[in-house]
Order: sequence, then C-alpha cells, then structure tokens
Amino acid sequence: MGVSELAESSVLLDEKLLRFMDQLELLEEKRATLNSLIEQGWFSMSKARYSMGNKCVSPLQYASEIEPLVCVHAKTLGSGEVDFCTDRVKQKCCNEVGKDNGSIEDIGPQEEGVRRRIKPKKDMTEKEMSEETSSEKAPEVTPEVRKSDQNPQQDPLKWFGILVPQSLKHAQSSFKQVIELSAEIATLQTAVLNTRQELKHSMKDKRILLEEASATQLDRVAD
Repeated sequence: MGVSELAESSVLLDEKLLRFMDQLELLEEKRATLNSLIEQGWFSMSKARYSMGNKCVSPLQYASEIEPLVCVHAKTLGSGEVDFCTDRVKQKCCNEVGKDNGSIEDIGPQEEGVRRRIKPKKDMTEKEMSEETSSEKAPEVTPEVRKSDQNPQQDPLKWFGILVPQSLKHAQSSFKQVIELSAEIATLQTAVLNTRQELKHSMKDKRILLEEASATQLDRVAD
C-alpha cells in the first residue's frame, strides 16, 4: 500500500513539475515580448518627437479631462487563481453624441403653422395682455448637458493634431499591446506562484511517504 501511494505521489509530483516548467517558459517568452513592445513604443515616440518637435509631443497636449479607455478587471477562479482581463471602452464620435444630447442647433425659422398677427396694444384685451406678459417672463428650460457629453471620448492621437505621423500611430499600437500583454503576464505570474506552492506541498508529502516506507523496511529487516 505504501509503495502504491509513493508511486502515485511521484507521478503527481512529476506532472506538477512539468506544468511548472511550461508556465515558466511561457512567462519568459511573454516578458521578452513585453520588453520588445515597450522598446518599440518608445522608439516610435522618439521618432515622432524628432519629426514634429519636442513641444508638439509632450504632456502639454494632453486633454483637460482624461478618461480611461481601457479597464482592467480581476476575478478569482474556482481553483483559487486570479484572472486579469482588459476591457476597452467603446468610443463615441462627436456626431453620435450630438444626436443623443440634441445639442445641434437648427439655424433658420422654426415657426410652424400660421403666424399670429401682432395687434396694437390699444386693441388688445386685458386677458391677452396678461398672457403676453407671462409668456415673456417665463424662462426657457434647456436640458442640462454633462461635461462628459460635451467632451466625448476621443482618440488620444487627436490631442497631437489631425495629421499625425505614422510613427506616433505605431507607438500607440505598441502600448495598446503592452496593456493587454501585461494582464496576461499578471495572470500567468499568479498561476506560477500557485503551482510553486502545490509543488512544495507535493514534495513534502512525498518526503513523508519516503520516511514511512524506509521505517517499514527497517522494521521488516529487524524482524
């Protein structure tokens, strides 16, 4: 019975060790890709600054109100591992936001139907005079528009101008991949730590089984 338990423990330990090595190899590959993308992003940024000028590509061009376009969510799986995932916020163009809020003003006459003739004040009755004064005093109620709706989320490239160089677009693409890859690396790093703990526990259990097996064998030899 002790031999079978020891054999099962050895097989389980080997499986965990192989999984641990595979995770480490994958983690190393992703880290190398991450470093390469960061280098490409900064190199493209430096090329854009060289072509546009240092002052044209700097924090001075940032928008007054900045909202994140990417959110990172963390959820705990049933096995105890933590999964990190990215969620991109859909951007609304200016036309869609204007249609939603009704902020576009129509220029021109907007009266419909038959126009009302203006009567001289001496021909108007007291009732008509009171209605006219109340309509003049009544303030117009306009729907409130939030600042976030007035300033819709834009592509950050628009902060630096309309016609930006291709190198700046390459920098943005590289850093977008960096964000997604960082979430994958964080998830894989958590999995590596959990597998390492499982490997330690399996090695401890195997050591206990080896001690029990050796003690049993010594008892048989003594008998």
